[in-house]
Amino acid sequence: MTTGQLAKRIGVDQSRITKLERAEIEGSVTLKTLRQAAEGLGCTLVYAFVPNPSLDALVQERAEEIADRELARVDHTMRLENQALNRRDLEQERARLVASLLTGNPRRLWDEP
Repeated sequence: MTTGQLAKRIGVDQSRITKLERAEIEGSVTLKTLRQAAEGLGCTLVYAFVPNPSLDALVQERAEEIADRELARVDHTMRLENQALNRRDLEQERARLVASLLTGNPRRLWDEP
């Protein structure tokens, strides 16, 4: 379809289609404009956020980050008091913390940066 044909289908001037193409390349096109173009092409515009890893992997990773941060703080304090856990115990506690975070309210995973 030419720019002239598309312009006619959506009821705008041909120069508007050229501007649309340029705006798309520059990343400044609006959703309203994309919706109009989609309708002119007989399409439906779909706008969505799609996580790069799976959603489950994203949540798991976030729980692990929080657990690691919490464990590092506690481990540091325990080392200062000469009560440090061995590697195996730390790994078990990490797994317990991650599991606890995953079974709780998932919204709390995003409370802190």
